[in-house]
Amino acid sequence: MGIRFQYVLADYSVQYNLNDGCPILMKINKMKSINTLLLILLGALITLTSYAQESVQIKLLDKEDATPIVGATYLYGDQQGMSDEDGVISFRYTESDIMKLSHISYGSWEFGPQKIKDLAGKQYSRKKTSVNLYPVTIIGVRPGQQPDERVNIDYQERMQHDGAAILNQIPAFNSIRKGGNYGFDPVFRGFKFDQLNIVLNGAQSATAACPNRMDPPTSQMAPNMMERIEVLKGPYSLRFGTGFGATINFIPLKPRFVSASKVYGRLSSGYESNGNIVRGEGQIGLSGSKYDLSLFGSWSEGNDYQTGNSQTVPAGFLRGSFGANLGVKLSEYQQLAVSAIYNMARDADFAALAMDLREDNTWMFNARHDIQIQKGNLKSWNTTVFGSFVDHLMDNLLKPLDPRMMNAETAATTYNYGGRTESVWQFSNSKLFSGADLRVEGADGTRVREFLMGPNAGNIVKDNVWQDGRISKTGLFAEFQTVGMLFNYVFSGRVEVNQATVNEATAEFVTVYPETEISQINPSFSMGMIKSLGNNASAGLWLGRAQRSAGLTERFINYFPVGQDPYEMLGNPQLDPEVNNQIDLTIKWQTGSSNLNLDLFAAYMQDYISSVIDTDLTPRIPSSPGVRQFINIQDAYKTGFEFTWTQNLTKSLKHLLGMAYTYAQDLERDQALPEIPPLDVRYVLIGSYLSNKLKPEVVVRHALEQSGISEEFGETATPSFTTLDIKVGYSFTEKFKLQTGVNNLFNENFYEHLSRSVRGTSNPIYAPGRNWFMSLSVNF
Repeated sequence: MGIRFQYVLADYSVQYNLNDGCPILMKINKMKSINTLLLILLGALITLTSYAQESVQIKLLDKEDATPIVGATYLYGDQQGMSDEDGVISFRYTESDIMKLSHISYGSWEFGPQKIKDLAGKQYSRKKTSVNLYPVTIIGVRPGQQPDERVNIDYQERMQHDGAAILNQIPAFNSIRKGGNYGFDPVFRGFKFDQLNIVLNGAQSATAACPNRMDPPTSQMAPNMMERIEVLKGPYSLRFGTGFGATINFIPLKPRFVSASKVYGRLSSGYESNGNIVRGEGQIGLSGSKYDLSLFGSWSEGNDYQTGNSQTVPAGFLRGSFGANLGVKLSEYQQLAVSAIYNMARDADFAALAMDLREDNTWMFNARHDIQIQKGNLKSWNTTVFGSFVDHLMDNLLKPLDPRMMNAETAATTYNYGGRTESVWQFSNSKLFSGADLRVEGADGTRVREFLMGPNAGNIVKDNVWQDGRISKTGLFAEFQTVGMLFNYVFSGRVEVNQATVNEATAEFVTVYPETEISQINPSFSMGMIKSLGNNASAGLWLGRAQRSAGLTERFINYFPVGQDPYEMLGNPQLDPEVNNQIDLTIKWQTGSSNLNLDLFAAYMQDYISSVIDTDLTPRIPSSPGVRQFINIQDAYKTGFEFTWTQNLTKSLKHLLGMAYTYAQDLERDQALPEIPPLDVRYVLIGSYLSNKLKPEVVVRHALEQSGISEEFGETATPSFTTLDIKVGYSFTEKFKLQTGVNNLFNENFYEHLSRSVRGTSNPIYAPGRNWFMSLSVNF
C-alpha cells in the first residue's frame, strides 16, 4: 500500500511516501530554517497519526447475487461492530489480531492479519450456508458439511426399501422389529411412535394403517428420492410439528435448472446372499432453464434368512416404490415443485405378529410453492399442500398354524392431509421463521374372523379396529435465530389445537368411554444458546418443553394386540397430553484432522402415556391373556448421551467412533421404561486409495447387555453382541462404481433388544447371520 502526503506552508513543500505504514522522507523544497522544517514535520506526524487511526473498510457481498451482506457482526481485538446497509464493515487495522465474523445466513468465519491487509478497501464474497444451530444429525448431506454429522446416502443406501434402515446406521437409533426384513419402526433415545415427528420436506407424513405398524411412516419414505435426512434432536425444533422426542425430516432432491436441456440419470442394482435379496433403483430426468422432470423407481424382494446358528426366520417380502418430481421455474424468484410417490408391498412376513402383510398400496402427493422477496425484511415465503393415503390388507392365511383355529384378515385405510405456510424474515443479524400448519389424519378398518374349530366353528365375527377415528391438528409456530458477539441464540414456540373424535364408536368402547370427542390446546417452547470457546470449540445449552396429545392408537384402538406383549390394547380418548421437559448440553471440538461431538441430555416427562392391565375388561379373542388400557402415569425420566469422534489418521485413512446410551425410568412403578436399547458402540475405519477410486471400510459394532428391563411389559434381559462388517468399493470411472463385502463376518448369533418375540413363543427374532453382498451403480 503506497500513499503520498504533501504539506505546503508558505513557499516550503515537503512530500512523504507511506509504504506499509512507514513514513519515508522523499523531498524538501526551499528550506529556509530548521524551525520551519520542524513545524512541517510535526504537521506530517499529526497527519500520519490520523491515518493510523483512520477506518479501514471491507465490503461483504453474497457470492451468488452480489447483494450486500447486511448485519454481519465482527469481533476484532477490542473492536466490534456490524456491517451496514451496503455490507461494509469499518475498523482500525492492527497488525496481529484475528477478525471473527458471523451472520445468521452465512455462518461464522475469520480473517487473519494478512487476509485483512489484502482485503482493505476491497470486496469479499461469501456463499450462504445452512447453519444448523440445533443438536442435529444430518444423513446424506452434500460435501463440505462437518463429517462427524454425516452419514452418506450412497447408491447402496438408495436401494433400501425402508427409510429406517438408513437411520439405524446412527448409534442413537434402533428399531422395533416385528419382522425380519420389513417395517422397522425407529426408536430414538427411547422415544417412539407418535413421540417422533416424522415428516417429508418439513410438512408431509403418513399414518400407519396396520394397527401393529407394519407400515410405519419411515417405511413410506422412498430413500432413492431423498437428498438427505435431518434428525433434529429433542423438543427444540417446533417449525415442522411438535418434535416431542425428535423431528426426523426427510428432504427430497431439489429441482436442478440448467441453461441448456439435459438428460440425466442413474441405475443401481445389488444382491445379498442371506435371504436371496435382490435390489434395484433408478432415476431418469430431463432438465432445462425453466423445468426439471425426474422419474424414480426402486424394487426389492427377498426370502427367509438364516441366523448365526442356522435357524430360519420367515422374512420374505416384495417392495416397490415409484415416483415423479416436477420442478417449474415460474419466474426469476418463484418456483413450484410437485411430487407423487406410489409405494406397494406384497407378502411380507412378520414372525412376531398374528398376521402377515398381504398387500399395501400407498399414494403420497405434495406440492410446494416458493417465492423469494427482494424488498424489506420479508425475504421468502413457502407454502405446501400434501396428502397421503394408505390401503392395507393383512391376514394369517399363509401362516403355518397347527391347529388352525381361525382364519383372520384386516383391511384398513388411513389418510393424512393438510398444508403448511411459512415466511422467512431477515433483520440486521437475526432471522425469524413464522407460519401456520394443518394436519388431519384418520384411520378405519375391520378385522374379519372366521372360526374353523370349537363351539363357534362356522361363525364369522367382524371387529371395528379404528372406529373411523380422526385427529385434526392446527398449529401456529415461530422461530427466532440471532447471532451475537458471544452467543448464538434460538427461540422457538408453537401452539397447537388438537381435536379428536370417532365416527363409528362401538358399543363396547362407549361402555368404557361414554365421551369420545375431545379438544386440547398444546403449547410448546424452547430456547438454546451456543457459545464459541476459541477457534476450535463451541458449547450449546438447550431447554425445551413440548406437549403432545395422544395419537390414533393411544386414543381409539379397539381391543387389538398392538403392544410388545400379547395383551389386547384398548385406547383412551380421555388421555391427558404428555409433557417432555428436556435439557441438552452439546460440546463440539474440531481441528484440521479431528472432530469431536458430545451431547448430554436429560428429560423429565409428566403425564407420560403408558398402559396397565385391567382385569375388569374382557378380551375379544378368548386365547388372549387379557386387556391393557392406555393411561397416563405421573412422571418418568430419561437421560443419556451421544458421542462421535472423527479423525484423519493419514491422508488416505480415517476412523470414526460413535456411541449412544439412554437410561429411562418409570418413576410411578419404580422400574425401567420398556423398549430402551442398550449402550451401542460403532467403530469405522475408512480408507481411500488410488486417487479415491479404491475405498475399503471396516465397521465394528458392539452392543452391551440390556439388563434394565420392564417386567411389567414382560421384557427379558438381552445379551451383548459384537459384529464385524467389511466392504470395499471401487470406482472404475466417475460414473461406474462397484461395491462388495460381507456383513456379520463372524456369523454372530444375536438379536436386538427391540426385536419382538416370534408369535406364540418366547424366542426373539434373531438377526441375519453372515451375509455377502454386491452392488453396482451407473450414472449418466
